[in-house]
This record gives sequence, structure tokens and C-alpha cells, in this order.
Amino acid sequence: MNKHLRSIHDSLPQWIADWFDVLVPAVEVALIVLCALMVMRISNRLIGKLSRTYLLPKKVASLSQRVVGFVVYGGALLWSLERMGVSGAVLWSAFTGFAAVGAIAFFAAWSVLSNLFCALLIYTTQPFRIGDTIEVLEGGDKPGVKGRVVDINLVYTTLRESHGNSYTTLQLPNSLFFQRIVRRWHDDSSADL
Repeated sequence: MNKHLRSIHDSLPQWIADWFDVLVPAVEVALIVLCALMVMRISNRLIGKLSRTYLLPKKVASLSQRVVGFVVYGGALLWSLERMGVSGAVLWSAFTGFAAVGAIAFFAAWSVLSNLFCALLIYTTQPFRIGDTIEVLEGGDKPGVKGRVVDINLVYTTLRESHGNSYTTLQLPNSLFFQRIVRRWHDDSSADL
């Protein structure tokens, strides 16, 4: 407690001083939460404006808002715990323990995380779009996978392959597009989409 608050605390009657010890950290935590909400409101507006200006997909804006929210609210939580008297050593021990478990989980889910990151790259670099006809080429003289892109989600890209009157759908992991050569077919039907 700083010098000014200590002088106020010492001049109060005992029954009010006991509540003062509870009230000051509660007000500080409330101010921290209020500041975090204001920062999130400003960042959400900024991310929305950037996504409209640069025509980013809604999923990219949503992912950005979630990452910023995690950082802002996580920082507010840690700061609030510190203001309520939780030791920094305890917070650091808990953080390093969770980080170790997170690192193990990260390596266990490497392929899924790779596909999520590649989906983000597909959305931002736009090597192809929904409606384009693409072919994923294999090395050498092997035929590739060819089809019209019907969906791009965070894990898979779905291609529709026509066989006369019937068709099949293929779900390719997003990371595959960065490991192979992708041929994008340009024709009149894909230009209209």
C-alpha cells in the first residue's frame, strides 16, 4: 500500500480500516477489468476496420480478435491476482507449469496446428478461392488431385471432382497445399464466381 493510502488507512476507525483493506483491492480490480474491456472494445473496432479495409475474411478477423482477447484478458487476470495479493512466485510457477503442459500438447497436436496455420495463410495469401478449379500435383509422372474448391475451413479444403453425371468430394489437409505444387485452372466458369 502506498504512503498516501497508508495515511488514510491509519486515520480511519478500526472497523472502517478493516473494510478499507478489502475495498481498495476490489476497486483496483474493478478498474483493471474496466480498462481491459475498453482495450478490447478499441481493438475489436480496429481489427474490424482493418478487415474491411483489406477485405480479410471474417474468420481471420475473428481469430485475431480471439488472440487479442486472450492476451488482454489474461494480462488483466494476472494483474488482478497480483493486486489481490497473490505472490508473483506462485503466478510464475503456475504459468511455467501450464506452459510445459501446453508445449507437450502443442507437439502432440502438431498436424492440426499446422493445418490451422496453413488455413490462415490460405486466407491471407489467397493462392486460390472458393469456386476455383485447382490441381495438387504429385512429384514425377504421378497424376495429381484435381477439382473445384467448394469449401475452405480451418483444417481441410474440400474439392469437388466431377465424373460425368456424378461427383465426389475430396477433403485435403490445408498443409498439403504448401508441400506440393498447386496448379490453378482459369476458365470462364471460375472467373464468374
